[in-house]
Amino acid sequence: MLKEIIIAIQSYYKAHYFIREHKLWKWIIIPGIIYTALFIISMYFFGRTANTFIEWLSLKTGLKTWLDKYGTGFLGFLFTVAGIILWLIQMLFYFSLFKYIWLIVGSPVYAYLSEKTDSIIGNKEFEFDSKQFIKDIFRGIKISVRNSLWQSVYMISIIVLSLIPIVGWLTPLLALLVECYYYGFSMLDYSLERKKLTAADSIYFIGNHKGLAIGNGAVFYVMHILPVIGWVLAPAYAVVAATLSLHDIKEVMIAQTNI
Repeated sequence: MLKEIIIAIQSYYKAHYFIREHKLWKWIIIPGIIYTALFIISMYFFGRTANTFIEWLSLKTGLKTWLDKYGTGFLGFLFTVAGIILWLIQMLFYFSLFKYIWLIVGSPVYAYLSEKTDSIIGNKEFEFDSKQFIKDIFRGIKISVRNSLWQSVYMISIIVLSLIPIVGWLTPLLALLVECYYYGFSMLDYSLERKKLTAADSIYFIGNHKGLAIGNGAVFYVMHILPVIGWVLAPAYAVVAATLSLHDIKEVMIAQTNI
């Protein structure tokens, strides 16, 4: 799996040069600006909602009153850390919901960009197939809905786990791992659809190549550390990188077969 994660990470560097060489910027910048505007607005309101939920939870459970009356400095520290972790996990959960809504809305652009990337890799003249394009869009929406439901189940479980002091400190890492996997899954599926894999086959393939999905999603999230520029570039770069990584893993598998 480590080799696949490395391939997925390296594919982002290749994606940058690929996009620059083939002048794909208009498919990167315009959707990226829309994504960034929605991301900023959503995170602002999500942050306020997360704070309100933590305050409500501490009051309803009587935890705040109990800590004020009996809590020691150490207990106060533990529950402060737990509150921060709960806030982080909530933000990841909210972002995952936002991300899937964006994947559904942006599905036509991502399907087109993935198909165009694949045609360039294969040295084929790009021919727009409206029937295949529509199939790609609906497949992308279907996978996004499926992944959002499964991820929500995992994230709610992680939120509950995060309420346990000390043990819950590891939950942000677990939540991020789940996030990375499911986002990378959605990006890879655009290419797998064109290779005539059914949704079930795609799930099986990515399940056996988790490193590609995790690596793709991980770099997508790391790019968000860079304000504005990273937010603009991250979504479309992830699509191109996923397409390139599948091409690279295919070459690796062929090479191993020939050894």
